[in-house]
Amino acid sequence: MTDTLDKPQVMSWDEWFAHDGLGLAARIKAGEITAEEVASQAARAINGVNSEISGVIEVFEDAVADSTVNGANPQGAFAGLPFLMKDLGPTVAGRLQEQGSFYLQGNRPQSDAFLTTRIKEAGLNIIGRTTTPEFGCCSSAENPAMYVTRNPWDTGFTSCGSSAGSSVMVGAGVLPLAHGTDGGGSIRIPAGCCGAIGLKSSRGTFSIAPVNSDFTSVVSTQGCISRTVRDTAAFVDNCRGGAPGEFMPFWHPEKPFLEQIKADPKPLKIAVSHEWGPYAATPHIAAELTRVAEFFESLGHHVEFVTPEVDFEKAYAAQTTCYISNFAQVVNNLLRMKGLETPPEDLFEPMNIRIWEQGKDISYTTRADMQLDFNTTARAFGAVYQDWDILLTPTTARETPAIGTTEYLTITETPSALDWFQNLWGFFAYTPLNNLCGTPGMSLPLAAHANGLPLGMQVHAAIGNDGLLLQLAAQVERAIDGKWNQGHLPKVHVTKLG
Repeated sequence: MTDTLDKPQVMSWDEWFAHDGLGLAARIKAGEITAEEVASQAARAINGVNSEISGVIEVFEDAVADSTVNGANPQGAFAGLPFLMKDLGPTVAGRLQEQGSFYLQGNRPQSDAFLTTRIKEAGLNIIGRTTTPEFGCCSSAENPAMYVTRNPWDTGFTSCGSSAGSSVMVGAGVLPLAHGTDGGGSIRIPAGCCGAIGLKSSRGTFSIAPVNSDFTSVVSTQGCISRTVRDTAAFVDNCRGGAPGEFMPFWHPEKPFLEQIKADPKPLKIAVSHEWGPYAATPHIAAELTRVAEFFESLGHHVEFVTPEVDFEKAYAAQTTCYISNFAQVVNNLLRMKGLETPPEDLFEPMNIRIWEQGKDISYTTRADMQLDFNTTARAFGAVYQDWDILLTPTTARETPAIGTTEYLTITETPSALDWFQNLWGFFAYTPLNNLCGTPGMSLPLAAHANGLPLGMQVHAAIGNDGLLLQLAAQVERAIDGKWNQGHLPKVHVTKLG
C-alpha cells in the first residue's frame, strides 16, 4: 500500500469523519475532490487502525488507484465512494472470497453476484474485503489461527458478528458505510456492539442470486452498516431489487426511502419489551431500554411495556432447526466443490463440523414442522403489529463478550449444536425472529453497557414497513443532532490518527 500512502491527504481526519457517504459523494460530484483521492484517504485510514482491530483482510490497490476498475458507476448516487465488502455473500468477479475459512483459501469467484452489480451501479467502489467468522456461522470473527477482530471501543472485547470487519471499520470512522449480511442478526448485532447503525431489511428487498439458494433468502438478507440514516436509506434505494427468476416477489416502496426520511413519522404506538420466553435482558440493559423508551415518548410517541403473545420457545426451536439444517447443506455444497464426503478437521472449525453432523440428515418432515412453527410465529408477530406500529427491544440481551469467550465461537469444543445455539439465543434473543418472520429490524446506537461499550437499541416493524423504521430513526437522529453514542467516540478512531 506504499504508493497509496505516499499520496497527499485531501482533508483532516476531523473533516473526514464529519462527512457521511452522501456528503463525500456530493463533494466528488461537485469536482472538489476525486473518487481516487477519497479512496486513497480511506486506504490510509485502514492502514492507521487495522493493526489494532483487524477488520480488513485485503485492500484492492488497483481499485484505490482507479475508482472504476471494478465497474463502479461514477454517475451513481455514491459517485465512486470507497466501499468494503464482507468476505461472505455476494461475489466480486476476480476477487478472493474465503468466508473466514481455511477450507476456502484461494477461492476466487469469476463473476459478480446480482447484488454486486447493483452496488456498482450505485457508484460504490469496492476497495477491499472485511472479516467474518467461518461461513458467517458465529457470534464473532475470532479464530486466533485466522484473525481476531476487535471492538474499536475497547480492543479487549469482541465486535460480535458475523459482519464483524465491516462494523469495526464503520465504528472506527474508516468509511461511512460497508456491506453486511444478516441471517439472524449479523448486521444488527455487530452494529449495536460497535456504535453503528444496522438495518435488516424486509424479506424481498435484496437478492442473493444467482449462486446462493433462494430458500436461504427466506431467513438471510443483505444490507449495510452505516453512520447515518440517510446513507442506509440511499443504499437500500439504490441496491434493492430481484434478479431474473427470483422465486418470490421483490417489492419497492411508493416513495424512495431518502424522500420518506425527510419528514417525521406521525405519533406512533410503540410497544417495549425484553422478556421473550426463556430469555430476558440483564438489569442494566433493561434499565437502558427504559431510558430509551422514555426518550421516544419525549418525541411525542405513545410508549408502553408489552409482552408479545408469541410462543417463544417454539419459535427459537424452529430457528435452531433452520440454522442447523441450512448450515449443514452449506457445508455439503462446499464438500462437493472438492469431491469430499466429510469436512477435514484441520480445515473446518469444530462447531461447524458438529452442525453438519447433526443437520445433514434432518428429514423433510422435521423441516415441514419447522415451517409450521415459522408460520405460527409470523402470524403471532403479525397480530402484534395490528395494535402497535413499532416494537422496541435491546439489540442484545447480554454484555458484549471479552476476547477469548469461546462459548459463542465455532472454535468451541461444545459437543451439541443444539446446546450451542440455545446459548446463542440467550445472547442474541431479539434479532433472529425478524429473520424467521421476514420483518425489518434496525439497531440504533442509543445506549451503553455499564462498562461504556455501545449497546444497540432495536426498532422492529411489520413486514414492508422498513420506511417507517427509517423515518423514526431519522427523527431520532435529528433530535440528537446526529450525535449517536451520546457524542462519544471509540478509543480506536480515525480522528485520533496523527
